[in-house]
Amino acid sequence: MENFASLLAGFQVALAPENIGVCLLGAILGLVVGAMPGIGSLAGCALLLPLTYKFNPTTAIIMLGALYYANMYGGSFSAILLNIPGDSPAITTALDGYPMARKGRPGQALMTANLSSFIGGTIGILILTVTASGLATIGLMFGYAEMTIILLIAMTSISWLIGENPIKGIVITMLGILVASIGMDTLSGAPRYEFGSMYLLGGIPFTPFIIGCVGFAQVIKLINEREADEKKRSSDDSRQKLSIKKSMPTGHDLRRMLPPTLRSGVMGTFVGVLPGSGATTGSMVGYAIQKKFKSEEPMGSGAIEGIAASEAANNAAAAGAFAPLLALGIPGSGTGAVLLGGLMMWGLNPGPLLFDTNPDFCWGLISSMYVANVFTLLVAILVIPFLIKILSVPVKYMIPIITCVCIVGAYSTSNSMYGVIVMFVSGIVGYLLDKNGFPTAPMLLAFVLAPMLEQNIRKAFIASQGGLGIFVDSPLKLVLLAVFLVLVLTPTVKAVRRKMGAGKKTPA
Repeated sequence: MENFASLLAGFQVALAPENIGVCLLGAILGLVVGAMPGIGSLAGCALLLPLTYKFNPTTAIIMLGALYYANMYGGSFSAILLNIPGDSPAITTALDGYPMARKGRPGQALMTANLSSFIGGTIGILILTVTASGLATIGLMFGYAEMTIILLIAMTSISWLIGENPIKGIVITMLGILVASIGMDTLSGAPRYEFGSMYLLGGIPFTPFIIGCVGFAQVIKLINEREADEKKRSSDDSRQKLSIKKSMPTGHDLRRMLPPTLRSGVMGTFVGVLPGSGATTGSMVGYAIQKKFKSEEPMGSGAIEGIAASEAANNAAAAGAFAPLLALGIPGSGTGAVLLGGLMMWGLNPGPLLFDTNPDFCWGLISSMYVANVFTLLVAILVIPFLIKILSVPVKYMIPIITCVCIVGAYSTSNSMYGVIVMFVSGIVGYLLDKNGFPTAPMLLAFVLAPMLEQNIRKAFIASQGGLGIFVDSPLKLVLLAVFLVLVLTPTVKAVRRKMGAGKKTPA
């Protein structure tokens, strides 16, 4: 009850005219930034941080918090309509969002993403409100060893579950890990697989690699399938007439999306609390867990459940990330680090005493997240009719437009042609993999998770001086290891049971 009394006091701060104004501005900018590949919440918050110097700390953090939160919504727009994730948490959204849009249901795909984001985010904010500083204590229980096991669970889920063919899934996951290992060793500084190139010393840049594998590979595919796609578009003009009303999901769609949304909302919040995880890990774990449950359509073919699980998890994780940031001063992501820098710049010291010394600031921020959630949902729904028009653009115009978006996004992150070259090469590789039946999603997800796994497992071994006992010396670690073993053994057990069943059916 004390937290809710503080929340009401926080609403008095959040609903001040100037705070409502910057919250709405942050929501709009977050949607724009999230939908533009190559920018993302990190660059968006970093670029806008200087603009907040003259604001009071509460107003400034409300604006940046709204931008960060709305960015989770915006990333799904380009992922669903163009198959180009606006930010890394939207990678898993594209797996089902783009196929659903190609099936003639882009409005429903966008609305599913928006509603799931809203529900998942609301769950995350509610949990943050109730537990506040207590969530941060839970996050501290997860050290290097615990994070290693969690990341192993995520990697195992990727290789077995996202690729329909387990062998291909494992092979492509290993390829993602190999690509992620290029560059300087994060702990020792030793060069790896740089082949004498100074550019490769910095590793393969994340955004150009993702844009190429997903976005530019789609351009190549459009070029090869241009005639068939033009005929399909000309025979189906329903996309051009979609409105907000026609984009609303049916009662059946709502029943399909609600369970994964609620499940991923709770799970994503606690993933967001873990130091170093962030919304990207939340969306990937949420999507992988949804693969364990039944979906009306196969995951990866346009399933509403996949969109709902991904979007609910990343928004909930974004909300959960504020718990360790405020209560412990531990950022959960690069964007969190920018926000932490802002707090220090404004003379605030994040930590256990922040809720006592600056309650107006903390509870004003938490209250503003409810307001930002509503504002972002309304704006996201209102722009759907305009976004749908993207799909009515002829393919001959879409090809150069998407190519330009890919080039600008790749160049903006590296400020050199190196990023553009990486984008082109990864696009060709992505297209060839897709053409030969290798799913690119496991490679992308492994590329994101592999550096975190390497850092945590090596730090765990350094802390234990090479001993394996660090992974089994607490009940929490044993439970996580049990989950990992179940995930590893389940596909094998299922395969054996199928063979035994087939053998029984074969007549003697």
